[in-house]
This record gives sequence, structure tokens and C-alpha cells, in this order.
Amino acid sequence: MRSKGGRTDNRYKLRSDLDSRSFWLVTTPSAMQLEQPFLCTEAGTLYGREHFLTARERKDSYLLFYTFGGTGYVRQGNHTATIRHGQALLMDCRTPQEYGTASQANHWHHYWAHVEGVGVDAVAKRLGLPALSPHVVSRTRVVTHFETIFDRLETESIENSELVGIAVHAILSELLISKAREEIPKENPVAIAQSYIASHYSEPLIIDDLARAASVSPSYLTRLFRQSLGTSPHDYLIRFRITRAKQLLAETSLPIRDIAGQAGFASTSNFSYRFSAVTGISPRSYRALATSNPIEPTS
Repeated sequence: MRSKGGRTDNRYKLRSDLDSRSFWLVTTPSAMQLEQPFLCTEAGTLYGREHFLTARERKDSYLLFYTFGGTGYVRQGNHTATIRHGQALLMDCRTPQEYGTASQANHWHHYWAHVEGVGVDAVAKRLGLPALSPHVVSRTRVVTHFETIFDRLETESIENSELVGIAVHAILSELLISKAREEIPKENPVAIAQSYIASHYSEPLIIDDLARAASVSPSYLTRLFRQSLGTSPHDYLIRFRITRAKQLLAETSLPIRDIAGQAGFASTSNFSYRFSAVTGISPRSYRALATSNPIEPTS
């Protein structure tokens, strides 16, 4: 038992070559949860020391890793991948696997989660599984999403189930974005800026940020956007954020103020103004139409 944020967490200690800070959370999904495209059944943090090792024949799920210290490895069949600091990897556990602290490292500290669902299946296919491919992802966002899983996993409610699913989806999206960024030709500033927006849309962004990522001047990037997409970088960013907000409005019961923040808008009022200007209806009205439910309060 460990205390976090004023409450008690049921985090099972693991016994192996592990630091005592390691913990394990587990839940049994309901029939409703099993129908979700993204769900998590187990999760935790492992502070593996030099001789940490796990091996199993199979488990009917995927396993998601994120390394925040040291180096680990994952082995399946004839394939081995090294997972370094700041990298994440998704593995299909339905074939024999082995993972642990890398031979040249004295520790491997990582978050992990067993995830399932048709959405996870689709992401796995896009990532090229069963190939083992680690990708560099944003530590700030990934840690936030894992913390959401840790905080919500064991307390069953519709809200917690949705928030865990969103967190799983968000981490996997970071992997897809990183993979796409690695495949983008470096000489394509518009594509680089689009990828940067997809990865950082929830953060405060200005044209200088996009130009810096694309290694061009702001004026040149704006000209390329208009030539390639017929719009400005700012307009593209706003529409990208609104598209993300539409997904959250239709697929979750999150309050509109929370959706505004997750979509990258500075305030609820600014979000409502931008959303209405682009779509012709308010966020509340869009949610009502998308879900066929009565309009909710704006709290």
C-alpha cells in the first residue's frame, strides 16, 4: 500500500531484482469496458536493477513500455530491441517473449501497461508489429498519461474507464506520431510542421515554433503552407485543434472546459468562439448532435 495525493493506492509490490519503489496495478474489466477500443488491464512502474528479467510464453494482450531511466531490452524470436531513455515500444505478447535490463546497463526504470482493444489492434498494425520498434516520444505527455492510468485504473466508473482509454490512446498516438516523423523527408518543411502540430497541438504554439522545427523562416513556412495546403499555419493549427475537440466531444463525457484545455485552447470562451466560427454551432450543440443526448451543462 502506498499513499499518493492524500489517498491510498493498492499497488502490488513485485519480487525480483527490483527496487522497492516498483508497483503493480491490476483490474478485471467489465463487459462494457471490454467493448472499448482502448483499455488497460494492468499497469505499473518497474525500477529494475542489473539482473531484472521477465520471460513468458504468452499473454493475450499487448505490452506498452516507456523507459525513463537506464536501458532495457525486449526479445521475441530472432528479434531484439533496445529501449533507451525517452523511448516507448509496443509488443504483442501472444508469442514467447523476454525482457529485462540491458547487459551493458545497471538499471532499467520504466512504465508499463498491458493494453487491449480493437483500437490497439489497429495501432499495432500501423506500427508494424510483430516487429519490435522503439520510438522517441514526449516524456511530459507520456508521463501524464501513465499517471492518469495509475490514478484511475482500479476504481471502476464510466468516467475512469473513459479517461484510462483516452490515456492509452494518447500514448499509442505518440508512438504513431514519432514513427511518422521519422519517415518524413527532412526537406519537406510543411510535412515537418504538420507533424509538429500533431505532436504539440495541446501546447501554446506560435508560427516561430513551427518554423524552428522545420528549420525555415516563419515567412517562408507561411508561403509554403499556402502553396501546398491553401491555408496558413495558424488556420491549420486551429482546425487541427477543433478536429481533436470534436473527437473528445463525441467520444467522451469530459466537461467542455477540460476538452478546451486538452485541445490546446487557452480558455473555454476562446474555444467556444473558435469552434462556433469554424463549425457554425457551439461545442454543446455539436456534442448533442454527435451523441443524440440532451445538451449538457457547460461546467
